[in-house]
Amino acid sequence: MIVTRFAPSPTGRLHLGHAYAALFAERAARAADGRFLLRLEDIDLARCRPAFADAILEDLAWLGLSWDGPVRRQSEHFADYRAALDRLAARGLLYPCFCTRKDIQEEIARAGRAPHGPDGPLYPGICRALPHAEAARRVAAGEPHALRLHMARACDTVGGALAFDDRDAGHVVAAPGQFGDVVLARKDVPTSYHLAVTVDDALQGVTLVTRGRDLLPSTHVHRLLQALLDLPVPAYHHHALLTDASGSRLAKRADAASLAALRDDGVTPAALRTQLGF
Repeated sequence: MIVTRFAPSPTGRLHLGHAYAALFAERAARAADGRFLLRLEDIDLARCRPAFADAILEDLAWLGLSWDGPVRRQSEHFADYRAALDRLAARGLLYPCFCTRKDIQEEIARAGRAPHGPDGPLYPGICRALPHAEAARRVAAGEPHALRLHMARACDTVGGALAFDDRDAGHVVAAPGQFGDVVLARKDVPTSYHLAVTVDDALQGVTLVTRGRDLLPSTHVHRLLQALLDLPVPAYHHHALLTDASGSRLAKRADAASLAALRDDGVTPAALRTQLGF
């Protein structure tokens, strides 16, 4: 059975890009008599708002979408992510990082150059070699820190090549090392996007992950985490992104027109579905 999910973050109102992603996932499930799930990725407690979560449900209902089973809210499942972190820590694959953004920028400036990944300059490894006793003392003292994945050690642990299949990109050999030592948790947010979505997709039985093409690089990290945590590997379909007249991706931060605004302007769900090709 195909099981897909739509997983927005309640940090603002949904826009056309979200509508396309939700309709795309629902169509993939319903066409195969499968299940379509809804998940709210609300781990960032500082930016996510209950009002936005309610608005997401309202907008999806207006579009005529229905989902199977209860909505999974990530903020209610931090224990699941903690368990995954504990498993990685037990294998010696995590280390505490006490660096601020300023510390990292200054270290990169001193070095004169830094390897780059999909998200920009890679973390230069300042805290990777801290003596265990010193790191433990600083953690016990309550010093703010993140938990980073020791990427080289993690890749050595799984051994051999990892891969995943994408309905658009084809068979992809994973290269998680391009991200460097990614953050998997912070003191104020006890998980990361990478860890939470990987754990959730497994726990929810997702067999087909549909999402925007901009997230294809992240799948390299997710494939590594699946291997480290002995989780099933779903199929993927990273679809094209909606863009504005200038060719820029629709985004909340770029003030893309919200579904609520379109609704207020008299746009009907049927007209919007037709516009988006559904």
